[in-house]
Amino acid sequence: MSQTDPTRRRRIRRVRTRLQDSDRHRLTVHRTLRHVYAQVLSPDGAQVIAQASTLTPDLRKELKTTGNCAAAEQVGRILAERALKAKVEAVWFDRGRFRYHGRVRALAEAAREAGLKF
Repeated sequence: MSQTDPTRRRRIRRVRTRLQDSDRHRLTVHRTLRHVYAQVLSPDGAQVIAQASTLTPDLRKELKTTGNCAAAEQVGRILAERALKAKVEAVWFDRGRFRYHGRVRALAEAAREAGLKF
């Protein structure tokens, strides 16, 4: 499947339409088979406030594998710490085209436990 697949575009649009008229920051998640990426964007989407991924050098050293739920939890904790340090406490969770289970869910729950509200 390509990135321009209509069903993927529809799914992304459906998730993001709820977030458009908001003045909150947005936590976006992207996952591949090997890595998990997450970032907190400004309300207009123009600026990255905080970001974390399994490619972060210090995180990569301590993880045995980067494509599992344990790695996603670590990314969620680090992202929440960085966001709170930048004085962002509440965000919208933008899962994009990914279902809320597995690594996406692990990342979200770890970010919540670390103090981020959504």
